[in-house]
Formats: sequence, structure tokens, C-alpha cells
Amino acid sequence: MAARAEDLLPVEYFHMVFTLPAEIARIAYWNKRSVYGLLFKASAQTVLTIAADPKRMDARVGMTSVLHTWGSALTHHPHIHMIVPGGGLSPSGNRWVACKPGFFLHVRVLSRLFRRLFIEGLLALHRSGELVFFGDLAELSEPQAFTTYLAPLRKIEWVVVAPEARLRHDAKPPFGGPEAVIAYLSRYTHRVAISNSRLISADANTVAFRWKDYRVKSGGKRAVMRLSTSEFIRRFLIHVLPDRFHRIRHYGLLASSGRKANIAKVRALLGVQIAEQNSNPPVTNAIPLTLREPCPGCGGQMRIIETFLRGQKPQSRAPPRKVAA
Repeated sequence: MAARAEDLLPVEYFHMVFTLPAEIARIAYWNKRSVYGLLFKASAQTVLTIAADPKRMDARVGMTSVLHTWGSALTHHPHIHMIVPGGGLSPSGNRWVACKPGFFLHVRVLSRLFRRLFIEGLLALHRSGELVFFGDLAELSEPQAFTTYLAPLRKIEWVVVAPEARLRHDAKPPFGGPEAVIAYLSRYTHRVAISNSRLISADANTVAFRWKDYRVKSGGKRAVMRLSTSEFIRRFLIHVLPDRFHRIRHYGLLASSGRKANIAKVRALLGVQIAEQNSNPPVTNAIPLTLREPCPGCGGQMRIIETFLRGQKPQSRAPPRKVAA
């Protein structure tokens, strides 16, 4: 979180959500790496393209995207939570272009471009043989059947939730300042499909947990769901991501390759004074912090022996690794 705090700007932030239709989620179930990757790419490209339109903001924006794959009942519900600063750099790069207070981009415009970009990307994945199909979807291996399956999805409105509180009852309110962004990231970026606080009971046969039915429009209906233990495990494992798949990604001004320079430029344009940080953090005699997780090698307790800022070189050295004969 400290690294992300360094990247925040003193502007309004917006929370957007891009959701896949259930018909696409069925394809994603068997093709997580390809379809989730496309979800990241299409949603980011949607915002970058519309924000850069001279009729909209005419600005180069940035965003942090977080993948969630679950609904409240642990069902498969892939969607992207996107955190976007309220503005961007002008095409010339010498001016900060702020969006209207409390409003970022039109939901309907976002939804339709997202739909087109995603379907085009999905067809490209199919042509390149990167999708697999099983069970009642096996026939979609044929190009014509796949095209026919996608045809109705070109006509429906895809769910994109953005801060248009005056127009939509389900709109996400603007985040406000950077502090709210940090609070969100600390709560949600590394969460799993269900937290311990929602669990009520569990035994060899049944697991009970709290859930919220979002189909009920008046704030959602809270209830208790009871599943067989095997079904609970099945639903939980749906949300295990492919090996080395990154569920948090940054795009545009916040892309890793140019983030540091872009943020420095924006801060200069906004006239923000950044306090210099001490490159040598003070040494304290506090009791070393310990980690809850045991050492994977010996099972003993692990202690934090040093902390250092991003970009600093650690002073401590790891013990030599034993090489098997």
C-alpha cells in the first residue's frame, strides 16, 4: 500500500465496474487465462479510447484494474473494478485536463465500446485456437456455431457501472480523494472469494455463510446460504486464478513503464509539492515483527529483519541456499 500511496494524485477518483454477460462467463469458466486477460485489455482500452476522444475529454488517462471473479454466493461472476483519476494529460502533455466534478464518462458509450472490443477480441481468440469448449458448449469449437452464439450478445446492453448518480440508480459514487482510494485498495485488492467473517458454521457435511442477493434492488437482501461441503469447495476453487496471473494491473498514465515520469509531470502541472523522503529510515529498538505464516522450510516462526523503501537496496543478505548433491 505504501507504494500505491506514492502514486496517488490530489484529484477526485472514480470507481468503475465492467461485467461480463453470463453467456461469456460460461466460456471464461474453461478459458480463464485468455478470457480474463481479454477482460482486462478490453475494459482498459474502452476507457483510454473514449477519454482520448476530442468530443469527450481529449486526454490521456490512467487506471488501476482489479479482477474479481465471484458473486456473493461464490458463483462465477467475472468483473473488473477500475479506479481512475478524474482527469488526464492533454495530447501535448503540457496541461492537466480535469473531468467534470462527480462525472467521468457516459455509461452507455462505455458499455457499447466495451461490448464491441470484447466480442472482437473473443472472435480473434477463437480464430487463433486459444479457446477450448466442453460439455454443452463443445459445439462452439465450430466457427459458425461460435459466431451464432455471440450474435445475441451484440444487441444487449453490457453492464458497466460508473459514477453517473444522476442518471442511474446503481451508479458507483466518486471515490473522493486519494485517502478513499487507499482505503479501497487495502480492503479489496487481495481479498479472496469469501472472508472468514461471512462464515457461520462448517462441518463435514455442510457450510453456512452470509450472502447478499443483489437481484433485490432495495439495497440487496441479506440471507444465510447452506451448501454441502463438497459444493462449497467446488465454488471456492472456481476462483483460483491461473498460475502467475496478475489480478491487479495498471494502464495508461499508470502503466509500469512510464508511471513514475507521468506522475511527476502531473504533480508538476498541478503545482503539488512533494516532501522529500529520507533515504535512510531511522533505526529503532522495537521488538522485531513476526509473520503469522510459518517458514515453508522448517515450520518455525518468521521474523521481519528489515524494511526498506521502494528503490532502496536491502542491507541484509539471505543465507546461502543449500544445493542438493
